[in-house]
Amino acid sequence: MNERKLKAWIEAGVVDPDAAARIRGWEASHARPLALWAMIGIGALAIGLGIVLVVAANWNDISPMLRLSLHLALLAGLLGAVWWRGNQLAARQPWWQEALLFICGALGLTFLAHLGQVYQTTSPLWQPVAVWLLLFGPLLLLRGRSWLTALTVMLAAMIAVSDYSLGTAAPRSGAWGRRSTDAGALIAALPILAAGLGAYARRLSAREDFWRRIEQLGLAYAVGMASSLALLAGHWGSTERADTPYVAGALVIQAAIALASAALLLLAQKDTGARAAAAVLCAVGLTMVLSQFCLGHAIASALLFMALWCGVAAAAIHGGWRAIFQLAVAAVALRLIVLSFELDDNLLDNGLGLIAGGVITLAVAGAATVIARRFAPPKEAQP
Repeated sequence: MNERKLKAWIEAGVVDPDAAARIRGWEASHARPLALWAMIGIGALAIGLGIVLVVAANWNDISPMLRLSLHLALLAGLLGAVWWRGNQLAARQPWWQEALLFICGALGLTFLAHLGQVYQTTSPLWQPVAVWLLLFGPLLLLRGRSWLTALTVMLAAMIAVSDYSLGTAAPRSGAWGRRSTDAGALIAALPILAAGLGAYARRLSAREDFWRRIEQLGLAYAVGMASSLALLAGHWGSTERADTPYVAGALVIQAAIALASAALLLLAQKDTGARAAAAVLCAVGLTMVLSQFCLGHAIASALLFMALWCGVAAAAIHGGWRAIFQLAVAAVALRLIVLSFELDDNLLDNGLGLIAGGVITLAVAGAATVIARRFAPPKEAQP
């Protein structure tokens, strides 16, 4: 507890001496021995690194089957611990269960890599990640409670779909080429459904915070995908415009996924935050459709990007998301600054250009600061 701040609060009349004494007592009873935990962490890290170094030094001398057996036995033991003590840990010390879940997931993924190394097999990245999701995703989703577990599942899903879609991103001639491109677009957009599915699961599950995090990550993925499309559209040239039928079909599929997630979210939740999140997903879908008309047009793509984030800012005001509103204002301001340099390629070639660029940057930053302070929601609410 910062004693100096507490004394300043007493002098300013924010708290009285009795309240300050209660604060000191509560902080003392809930104090964490950070130095001790740091020493324990350093010791555990040293032991872990030592084990890794010992195994690495004798890697070739250990039988592959023995290595796989030990790896599998360790994984089975941890899974057994989660099954046997998971509920007790979740009730008493949730972070211990989260740590066990994370370690189980990490061991499962490294076991797949270990298996490929022993049998000298190669495959695209999305295949082992997808297998890991099928094997360990249900465990993490059924027991997870923290940001760590939610982010682990969603990050694995994003990596899998991104790697798969990149392999089918280049348009090909013929009907098969169209189906391949559309399939890649469909797979790439699937994590957007996490926003709607998370909202629906939040209504049915006792772990409301966990599913809210899944919902938030799905919404963030949707906004990130639409922002990337708006940014990249201005840099695609005539070759991509010649393949517009392929691009348009893929974008329509992704927009349909975003709208489906918005509909599912509205069906699951009826509060203000759900309506704001659904509005963001609708803006994402609209941005995806409109980005096909911005191919090769830098100004049009920049305006589309800023329009998307203005929509996010409007939804943030409606939902009471102060931090997201400020992020949206910063994104629009940054895009304006970048656009000013893109429109004048010679802006940085001389001293006057540097001065002009600095003035533009300061002006936009100042305006963004005023807007963020004046129009930001008064209190934070979770999207």
